[in-house]
Amino acid sequence: MKHIASRDNPQFKQLQRLAQHAGRRGDNAILEGVHLCQAWLASSAPPVLAVFDADRLDRPELASLLAAVQAVLPERQILALAPQLLKHLETVETGQGVLFIVEPPTPALPARLNERMVWLDRVQDPGNVGTILRICAAAGVARVLLSPGCAAAWSPKVLRGGQGAHFALTVHEQVDLLAAAERLDAPLVVTTLENAQDLYATALPSACAWVFGHEGQGVAPTLQARATLRVRIDHAPTVESLNVGVAAALCLFEQRRQAMH
Repeated sequence: MKHIASRDNPQFKQLQRLAQHAGRRGDNAILEGVHLCQAWLASSAPPVLAVFDADRLDRPELASLLAAVQAVLPERQILALAPQLLKHLETVETGQGVLFIVEPPTPALPARLNERMVWLDRVQDPGNVGTILRICAAAGVARVLLSPGCAAAWSPKVLRGGQGAHFALTVHEQVDLLAAAERLDAPLVVTTLENAQDLYATALPSACAWVFGHEGQGVAPTLQARATLRVRIDHAPTVESLNVGVAAALCLFEQRRQAMH
């Protein structure tokens, strides 16, 4: 294991540059914390690099993770950083002492789409995207498509919001959703307030593509025009609309409830 204590170290400077734009399309991502790193090891190829807090290597959870990493990585790909250096790479105030640098998967879109899916249309807030990915995993949805304009799925804030959901999902980024609709062999369902049926009074298809849209503008009109089904979530008039993550949770779990009865 290589120990780094100086901020002038070239490899540390390279990590700092990565931390500034980690997870953007074409760039490696940074996983923070024991849980995400364990999930990556359990479900994916070894990380590109494993970075540990040099002063916390004796802690049981880090010692266990280090042993697992040493079994799959050469020593040159395992770093022990001085705590003050690691803080410059972490995005949370109190980190857990471990980071993985990973290459995000870029799965190919199937030729035909006929399963239960979620499509995100320009959902910009990383917290919303991470929350929706976590909701999808909890509701049993396995595939998520993100349009251009969505927050990067493998950015630190989305990863933090997803809490490991990425590893239960197949996530496609930068997808032209209108073009994807040409591959669709299941209903396209959009959430909208206009010309829509009450979610709780509608028999929902067991397999469909749910579209959840931009926080301010909603689902794009071009996608709404392609919809097989338009649903609305009735709520008290004291608020104008629901948060997109809340809307996704209500829709997906109502669909799950109907499928179980």
